[in-house]
Amino acid sequence: RETIQAGPNSIWRYRPFLPVETNQPIDVGTGMTPLVQAKRLARRLGLNKLYIKNDAVNMPTLSFKDRVVSVALTRAKELGFSTVSCASTGNLANSTAAIAAHAGLDCCVFIPADLEAGKVMGTLIYGPTVMAVQGNYDQVNRLCSEVANTHGWGFVNINLRPYYSEGSKTLGYEVAEQLGWQLPDHIVAPLASGSLFTKIYKGFREFVDVGLVADKHVRFSGAQADGCSPIAQAYREGRDFVTPVKPSTIAKSLAIGNPADGVYAIDIARKTNGNIASVSDAEIIAGIKLLAETEGIFTETAGGTTVAVLQKLVEAGKIDPDETTVVYITGNGLKTQEAMQGYIGEPFTIEPKLDSFERALERS
Repeated sequence: RETIQAGPNSIWRYRPFLPVETNQPIDVGTGMTPLVQAKRLARRLGLNKLYIKNDAVNMPTLSFKDRVVSVALTRAKELGFSTVSCASTGNLANSTAAIAAHAGLDCCVFIPADLEAGKVMGTLIYGPTVMAVQGNYDQVNRLCSEVANTHGWGFVNINLRPYYSEGSKTLGYEVAEQLGWQLPDHIVAPLASGSLFTKIYKGFREFVDVGLVADKHVRFSGAQADGCSPIAQAYREGRDFVTPVKPSTIAKSLAIGNPADGVYAIDIARKTNGNIASVSDAEIIAGIKLLAETEGIFTETAGGTTVAVLQKLVEAGKIDPDETTVVYITGNGLKTQEAMQGYIGEPFTIEPKLDSFERALERS
């Protein structure tokens, strides 16, 4: 514990647990994001011990993807790649472009052509080549698999995926450390491919295995949008396989219709006595607003999905009020502002006069 705590204030304090060899990894300050005790949200939901793991303020691009990309690109440099790439619903493109720029690597990213403007701008600013593909994420991913076979590039979520996915373990490590070297009772996390969910579980187990934390039964619950819920559907129907779907949801960062790790996420939810549920787009919007109004955290649509599923599970009696529950917020709402248009208020336009202000105040 002392060695970890004496390390850098980033994911690289856990370097011995990550699949890299170098003592000089790509460190852009990623990780060690706040674990916030969400007292006002807890009171609203009737919970007593609720925490938010807030990767909406992760560095450098305000999502948990900075963790996985830092690990993947560190390994890419070790393996001799000079060009890196990814298939992305947005956050991964932002992170790959930013960290590649920092590391001096050439970068080409692939995104669906209908991606949110904030995520497109948040990628282009770092100077990569951006390919906007006329298709959904699953079609983008299939194209990237073909490109990976014909070009000598390091695709973080294809040929570098075994290293990339391990970066998500740090979300488990950090929560255990921030809770005073203890595991929570229950976690709720978003599900897209399912990789994040499985790696949080792996992170907890690794800390138990080496004696950094005491063993404890942790329940794992996952969140999906109704418009792309292949994992939740399989869970509800008692299946041990996932049937691909065509995504249609405002939660574009979760819009993976054929999730690679879906069956593993289902297995973890079942064996830990957790749950997997989905919510409508309207509930996602309400979840974003609820978190913002109670805790001052503006999350993107994936976080709105997670908060809405948390609320749904509480109302169904699936979360004990006295459990220490951790909710994972994985991205920043500034990236998906379009989703909130028409659902929040407008400013009052007034003259620079006191009486104009007073009239507006009466109407507010």
